[in-house]
Amino acid sequence: MNLQQEILINKYGQELIEINFFKDFFSNFNLLEKRDYLSSLLELIFQSKPNDKDIEIAITLSGLKPTFTPCVMIKKGVMNHNLIKLIGLPETELDKVLILLMSLFKVAYQRRFIIEKNNPNKWWYWDLANPLMEDKICEKHLK
Repeated sequence: MNLQQEILINKYGQELIEINFFKDFFSNFNLLEKRDYLSSLLELIFQSKPNDKDIEIAITLSGLKPTFTPCVMIKKGVMNHNLIKLIGLPETELDKVLILLMSLFKVAYQRRFIIEKNNPNKWWYWDLANPLMEDKICEKHLK
């Protein structure tokens, strides 16, 4: 996942981009690319420090039926090995996994955003609604 994609995901966390953008983007990937993208997304989720209380909120936010396989699996907890198992589901389930993980990301991210907003060392918590911030982030990382 490149920097621009990370910025987009963080914009989703700040409710600046809708989930449909990611669903369309994800649908163009082959199976290996989908699994790689979801693995990178997990890194961002862990960075946001999710907890088990986020699970039900994420399922509700996702709009997925709680009986769908990814929703049933995630109820076992947000521990690393549980979330990695989601990425190994059959390709027919990966669109649901994307939606669920994006929802989990948003729930955990928004909690961290309140605490870390504008931390000079964590660009992912800067106000990304400001178009100048994206330029500043790219400039900082190209050095």
